[in-house]
Amino acid sequence: MMLLRAALTVAIGISAAQPGLARDIKVTDQLQFKAAVKAAQPGDSIVLGDGEWRDFQIVFTGTGTADKPITLTAQTKGKVLLTGQSNLRLGGRHLIVSGLVFKGGASPTDQVISFRRDSKTLAHDSRVTEVVIDGYSKPDRRAEDIWVALYGTGNRVDHSHFEGKTNSGVTLAVIRRAGDPLDNRHRIDHVYFGPRPPLGSNGGETIRIGTSEESLSNSHTIVERNIFDRTSGEVEIVSVKSGGNIVRENLVLSSQGAFVLRHGNGNLVERNIFFGKHVPDSGGVRVINRDQTVRFNYFEGLAGKDLKSAISVMSGVPNSVINRYHQVANALIERNSIIDSARITFAAGADAERSAPPIDSKFERNLVRGADGADPFHADGEIAGIALAGNVEVKVAKPLLTSGVEQRAIKLERAANGLLYPTDPALTDVGAPRDLVPVKREEVGASWYRSPAPEAAFGTGRTLSLQPDASLAEAVGNAQAGDILSLAPGAYDVAAPLVLRHWLTIAGKKGAAPVLRLTGGGLARIDGGGGLRLENVEIDARTLTADAALIAVGAGAAPNYGIALNGIAVRGPGKAARLDGIVIAPGTFADAIEIEGSRFSDMGVVVAGAGEQDAKGWYPVERLTIAGSRFDRVAMVADLLRKGTDESTFGPWFAMSGSNVADSGENGASLRLSGVQHAAISGNDFTRSAPVVVIHSVGTPDTRIAGNRFVATLAPRIEELAYKGPQRAVLAGNAVEARP
Repeated sequence: MMLLRAALTVAIGISAAQPGLARDIKVTDQLQFKAAVKAAQPGDSIVLGDGEWRDFQIVFTGTGTADKPITLTAQTKGKVLLTGQSNLRLGGRHLIVSGLVFKGGASPTDQVISFRRDSKTLAHDSRVTEVVIDGYSKPDRRAEDIWVALYGTGNRVDHSHFEGKTNSGVTLAVIRRAGDPLDNRHRIDHVYFGPRPPLGSNGGETIRIGTSEESLSNSHTIVERNIFDRTSGEVEIVSVKSGGNIVRENLVLSSQGAFVLRHGNGNLVERNIFFGKHVPDSGGVRVINRDQTVRFNYFEGLAGKDLKSAISVMSGVPNSVINRYHQVANALIERNSIIDSARITFAAGADAERSAPPIDSKFERNLVRGADGADPFHADGEIAGIALAGNVEVKVAKPLLTSGVEQRAIKLERAANGLLYPTDPALTDVGAPRDLVPVKREEVGASWYRSPAPEAAFGTGRTLSLQPDASLAEAVGNAQAGDILSLAPGAYDVAAPLVLRHWLTIAGKKGAAPVLRLTGGGLARIDGGGGLRLENVEIDARTLTADAALIAVGAGAAPNYGIALNGIAVRGPGKAARLDGIVIAPGTFADAIEIEGSRFSDMGVVVAGAGEQDAKGWYPVERLTIAGSRFDRVAMVADLLRKGTDESTFGPWFAMSGSNVADSGENGASLRLSGVQHAAISGNDFTRSAPVVVIHSVGTPDTRIAGNRFVATLAPRIEELAYKGPQRAVLAGNAVEARP
């Protein structure tokens, strides 16, 4: 009743106001807000009172004018927090939203901010400015949503801050549906797109403009002067799937992926600056379709290859259906600087299906210096349809291209704008122009907002000493993020798995060799925002009588957790029960799992990562690294699966070196990697064990198995699972011996 009276009071106050005068209407609850929206007139501002607005599904509609928009804003910018299950829908004309923060929850629907009230009421000529969405992700990374969905025409998103998306779905998408206006003319500018970690599947784009279905029409959307900072959700940072768009003057920092002209024709990518800082898979621009222009861009320190090259020009599919790869035709790539970068790929992705090479295209007056003095040019197929002229490359010993690319010694100096340019005045018109102005951090985002520091990493907190008579479970429960539990010599009984919700280290004191005795199941379960590093401890599970997991990653574990096992020894129960090592629940995702200098015996699969069966291509860990470790009588060292055929992911990455495997294997493998994109297996010994099996099924797999010794063990094998795409497979210097 009190809320109803408050709403009536606001409504009466609004109706009594003098018509034609702009008003600031402050509201402090949801009923008051609804009444204010209903009565708002052009020029009015609805002001949300400071504080937390929990579970608030905002519907903001109205018809303002160009000079008198209707505004929804915060009483104090940054002090109106939308939490829990909140979202925003706006529909009408000339609406402005500003000053809000979405944090501490997730949208109950598939969009956080939507430029439509419903399918019939779209927003036009409206603006979202100085709005923050920070970590507002659904807990299950497979649950899809879009943070900002642009419908209608003439809308703008600017000076906003979006970071920390960990679930599936585009950060900001231009939605182009049949029956809606397709000539969108939206503008996305001065936005800070902050860190987005790898998703481990397709669907992690930062910006997408359209979809394939309507891609042959023009959107005329402009993306300019934004910062993309560590936006590494998938291989397409900006995915252009429509025509007539402009992507210009953006700054890309340490981001995996590229700007991809995926569908649609006649797009312009110009005056963008990429600083890869040699981050793996950091790329530039990928060209597909007709009439694309890529000019005046600056690329430095990009480590990506293949489809993530600094510049890649793809091979197409003859007579392609709308959602595959149309042939590149009439592309113009001119006056770009590609500095200290790994690869420029022409006819990228050429294979039995993608057999239509680029035609009628030009690559002119570009400045090239490869990484580490190497030639970055690479051709996956026929490139006669790309005319080369006026390009200059820092001299290499054996250049791929001898016509249209001049080889010469070039001295580069860093100019006042922070970019490298030739000192020779004769090269003034080669490479990126000298008037590029990188966008500054203070120009983008909401000036009043900076995201808080991420949760403390391993070893950054307190060191807490424990004796064998202490309760390890209690110590874990009281620990804070980044703490180290330092164990004295002796035995510690673990009657039930320790539940970790922070990043935590459990380590034996130097020379202590403490023993963790598992008496009632596994050692640990990672939930929430947990991560675990184990160091210099022995784990004794010989008395277990029921199957368990040493470390279980629960379905509620936050995405992008980490596990590190350094100098540990695990003795399993043998035939009495099965103890698997790290068991990863579907829907969870680790940035990294590292095993170094450790020993495992009489147990199941040490890293069990084959639980994701969805054909969309989910996989459980970005990087799995094993070094200097020993595995005796284990079911498998690792079982890692990435299904599906989509090429939008970076990993998984797998590396194993300097390790020993003996008397191990089940189901025909001691190590099985399926769909892994990068595998390096070198300097290991396998004795009386099942073979190493690597299955190529997706992407551009790069597998190297070299310098290993296989004793009474079948040689490793690489299989192709209904896969005929490009791949690199090296089996070299391996010794196969019949007897120990």
